[in-house]
Amino acid sequence: MADDTSIKVSVSARDRLAVLAAEHDTTIRGLVEDLARNEPTRSELEERAAQARRELEQALGVTVSPEAEERARTLLERLADQGPKAA
Repeated sequence: MADDTSIKVSVSARDRLAVLAAEHDTTIRGLVEDLARNEPTRSELEERAAQARRELEQALGVTVSPEAEERARTLLERLADQGPKAA
């Protein structure tokens, strides 16, 4: 295909991607394409945050302080670090 390209990664990264792809019943290509399609960029995340602030202000008359945003961000990071619970 004319619109295909290659991405160079280490052998260990390739092997790990292969395992992840198999576990998700897809290919490495599918895994990478899903990541690129679904993972938001920093600018997209910033726009979502700005939109959420606007909606809070419009709907509830609430202006979120930078301190409250930082506390929320810290909490979300801690939750993300915990990862999914073992089944």
